[in-house]
Amino acid sequence: MHILLASNNGHKREELAALLKGVELELPSDLGIDFDCDETGTTFLENSMLKARSLFYLVGGRHAVLADDSGLLVDSLPGELGIHTARFGSPDGIQLLTAEQKNRLLIKRLEGLDRRAHFVCCLTLMVSENEIYTIQRAVNGSISTHLEGSGGFGYDPVFVIDGYNVTMATLGTEVKNRIGHRALASRAMLAVINEIEKDGGDRA
Repeated sequence: MHILLASNNGHKREELAALLKGVELELPSDLGIDFDCDETGTTFLENSMLKARSLFYLVGGRHAVLADDSGLLVDSLPGELGIHTARFGSPDGIQLLTAEQKNRLLIKRLEGLDRRAHFVCCLTLMVSENEIYTIQRAVNGSISTHLEGSGGFGYDPVFVIDGYNVTMATLGTEVKNRIGHRALASRAMLAVINEIEKDGGDRA
């Protein structure tokens, strides 16, 4: 299936393409499309749906669209991350911190607090106006007291999945693509895509 990804992030396209085996993913920029969606939702699901619908109608329904909304939830900091994960530490949402700055700030903010955390990924596939599929998966873990590892991106250097004693940034791509939140959601979504193709062929 040929799918348009509702994102301008090349790294996200690469990660999802590696997880969605056999699916051809393109970015809006590959088609010369300027895509920007105002994420006004209050949940990962709402924002994922908003992005999928926005791009689907922008291209006139000519392509199946996949949208991803992911983030980090930290029990001790309710409302501070979640859908605001990318803007953590930037109250105005404009002067964004670097990934390393956000990780160091998170470690500092959690000094003396419960470090329980959860990585969440919500994927929405819009095939037609009346055919929409949504998958949401999460992995549980905790925030480390220090940055560790150079693999991955975002909060991977500080997130430790339950059952492991190292951060996601040190696990390596093979392991991350098996147990990570985006991997779990992608695996379930790939099953949906395969079923769509089996039932109706390439409908993109």
